[in-house]
Amino acid sequence: MTATVQKFLNYIDGKWLPCQSGRSFDNTNPADTDDIVGQFQASGSADAEAAVAAAQKAFDAWRKTPIGKRAKILNDAALYLEQNVDQFAQELTREEGKALAQAKDEFLRSAQTFRFYATEGQTCGGETYPQDDPHMHVFSHREPLGVVTVISPWNFPASIPARKLAPALITGNTVVFKPSSDAPLSGLRLVEALEKAGIPAGVVNCVTGRAGDVGPVITTSNTIRAISFTGSTVAGTQIHRSVHLTTRLQMELGGKNPLIVMEDADLDHAVDLAIKGGFSLTGQACTGTSRIIVVPSVKAVFTEKLLQRVAELKIGPGMTPGMDLGPLATEKQMQTVLKYVDIGKQEARWLCGGERLSGPGFDKGYYVSPAVFTDVTPRMRIAQEEIFGPVLAIIEAADFNDALAKANDTEYGLSASLVTMNPRYMHIFTNEIQAGTVKINRTTTGNLVNAPFGGIKNSSTSTFRESGRAGLDFFTQIKTVYRGV
Repeated sequence: MTATVQKFLNYIDGKWLPCQSGRSFDNTNPADTDDIVGQFQASGSADAEAAVAAAQKAFDAWRKTPIGKRAKILNDAALYLEQNVDQFAQELTREEGKALAQAKDEFLRSAQTFRFYATEGQTCGGETYPQDDPHMHVFSHREPLGVVTVISPWNFPASIPARKLAPALITGNTVVFKPSSDAPLSGLRLVEALEKAGIPAGVVNCVTGRAGDVGPVITTSNTIRAISFTGSTVAGTQIHRSVHLTTRLQMELGGKNPLIVMEDADLDHAVDLAIKGGFSLTGQACTGTSRIIVVPSVKAVFTEKLLQRVAELKIGPGMTPGMDLGPLATEKQMQTVLKYVDIGKQEARWLCGGERLSGPGFDKGYYVSPAVFTDVTPRMRIAQEEIFGPVLAIIEAADFNDALAKANDTEYGLSASLVTMNPRYMHIFTNEIQAGTVKINRTTTGNLVNAPFGGIKNSSTSTFRESGRAGLDFFTQIKTVYRGV
C-alpha cells in the first residue's frame, strides 16, 4: 500500500494557498528515490506577483511596528524551531541527504540566528554629528528598505535563509522568500515558525517553484528594493544583470577554497581538516575545501595519511548513525561530480574514489565515493571550476610564497585556510590571501552567527556581508537629518 504523500502550499498574505495553475512537483529523498518527501507548489508569475503585492501592502504597518514586538516574534519563532527540531531535522535529512545530527544542528543554529537578530536588531540605530551651529541638531537614523527578496540554496536549506530572513524582518522590511526547489520543506518550516509566532499577514511570503517561473517577478520588479541571494556564480550573474538600478544586491556565490599545508604542519591535524572541509556534507558546501596545496617535504606523507583516512570513511543514508558521507542532493549534482571525476582522470593522477556506488543501500540513492587527485596543476579544470562534491585536488607548491600564489590563482575568493605553526606565515597569509573568510589551523568550512561572512572576487558581489551585526546593514538605509533648534 502506497503511503499518502503530503502536499505543501505557498504562504501568501498570511494564508497557505495552492498556486494558481494547480501544478505541483515532487521532492524526493536523495538517499532513496522511492521516498517522496512531499508535493510542492509549482508556482508561476501570478503567484509571485501576489506575494510581492502582499509584501508591499504590509510594509508600512510592519516598519511602524515597535522593535520589541518584532523581536518577540523572532524569539517565539526560535522557540518553535527548538520545540520541533527532531521532526524538522528528519525532514531536512530526507530532502537534502545530510546526516541527521547535522540537520538537527542546522535547525538549532537557525533558532540561534533568530535569537541573535532579535537582540542585535534592537541596537541598530543612527548617530549624532558634532558641528559648529548651536541652533542645529544633526543626526542619522536607519530605515528599512521596503520589500526584499530572499533566494536560498538547497545545501543549507534552513540556516542560510534564516540568516537572511531574521535581519530583514527585525529591521522592518517585508519579505518574498523562494527556497530551492530541491529542498523546499525546510524553508517552509521557517515560515511556519514565523506564522506560529504571530507575524502579521503579508510580512513574510513564500513561493516554491522553478527559478525560471518565479524568479523574474521577484528580482526585476520595481517594487523589490533588495535581493539577498546564495547560489551559483552563473545564477548570481544573471540576476545581477537583470535587476533595476535601485535594487540593492547581496550575493554569496561559488568557491574553490584552498587548504595550504606547510612543512611545519601537524599532518594528522591537516588531514583531519582536509577530510572535514572536503567531505563533510558530501562536499556540498560553498566554503568546502577543494584544493589542497602542499609543499614537497610533506606531500608524500600527507597524501598517504589522507588516503588512509579516506578509505575509512563510511558512506550511507543520513538517517543511519555514524555515516561520514551521505548522498549527493540531486541526480543533477551527482552527474556533475561524475563528469568532473572523468575530467580529473584525463588531467591529473587519480588516486581513489569518484565512482557511483551500487548494490544494496546504494542503488536508489545518489552516492559517489570520495575522490582524490594528485599532480594537479593550477590551470587544470579540477583546480579552477567549482565541483561542489566530494573531490579533492592535491597541488604541489615549492614554498610558502608559491603556495600563496597558487591559492590566489582562481576567480573565486570565499574561504581559505593555512596549516602551520609559523607566525610569519600566519601574518602574511592573513594579509595576502584573496578570500573573505580566512582560517588558520581550522577547516575552511563554518562561520559564526555573530561574525560577518562573505567572499571577494567572483564569490560575492563584494557589497554587504551576511551574518553578525554586518548582516543588518544590507537591509537598512541611512537618512541624515539637519534640524534647527
